[in-house]
Amino acid sequence: MSETTRVNELQRRLAEAGYVAERSLAATLELFTALKRPLLLEGEAGVGKTEIARVLSHLFDCPLIRLQCYEGLDVNAAIYEWNYQHQLLAIKLLEQGKVDPESAEHQIFSEKYLLKRPLLQAITQPRSPVLLIDEIDRADEEFEAYLMEVLSDFQISVPELGTIKATSKPYVVLTSNSTRELSDALRRRCLYYYVEYPGFDKELRIVNARLPDIGPQLARQVVSFVQELRKGDMRKKPGIAESLDWAAALMRLGVNSLDQDIEAVMDSLVCLLKTREDSKDVSQVEVERMVARSV
Repeated sequence: MSETTRVNELQRRLAEAGYVAERSLAATLELFTALKRPLLLEGEAGVGKTEIARVLSHLFDCPLIRLQCYEGLDVNAAIYEWNYQHQLLAIKLLEQGKVDPESAEHQIFSEKYLLKRPLLQAITQPRSPVLLIDEIDRADEEFEAYLMEVLSDFQISVPELGTIKATSKPYVVLTSNSTRELSDALRRRCLYYYVEYPGFDKELRIVNARLPDIGPQLARQVVSFVQELRKGDMRKKPGIAESLDWAAALMRLGVNSLDQDIEAVMDSLVCLLKTREDSKDVSQVEVERMVARSV
């Protein structure tokens, strides 16, 4: 099968799974699948980066393991920690003479008491999972450096147990909203794709695919309205999820066309406007103008 055929086939399978992908993204995912190199997806919040990992786990029929990054993320939350309560119980049994003292330490520090967090879970699966490292830009540089070690060797050292090597190599997807600059070393280890806000045609296909009962008129109006809204100076631009939420809310309110019920449109903007500043800046007069242009 040629490269072009494989990319087209993957693009078709993504669409069947509910994800509308440009050919360039499908080609990147084809390479990602073949090479099993980590994939760094960068872009604004709400453009569908996390959804790519979810749909890949569906296509590969494998688990999705997610590590949500944040400032101060440490080894205990990301890799492993010991089940201290159960260890204390074992120590009490030792004190009562119910555990052989010679084997006590080995028993207390065994895998039985090891709580596997996302990174350790990912490398100890019997089949390759999709490992989603979400918003890596929110983690500290120190954690990023440690992560590179794990991604290079796919093994983790637990002092009490030794080195745990990967049972299967996970498909690693990292996402970034560019809140801080990632290191060149991390970027070198990854394939890279920048996920843009979708254009009109792509977003219309997404809305129709996810909400097949929406009707052609309302679908086009919703997409046109949201696309224009994103062009404004907003603190939090609505992403694809917000577009879908708004369209679903309008359908539930019985709106078949945006110009049918401006009050219902105004009431439903809570699905799109997620900050106080944006809610104040988008007046009813402006909404009416945008609705008129979208009809």
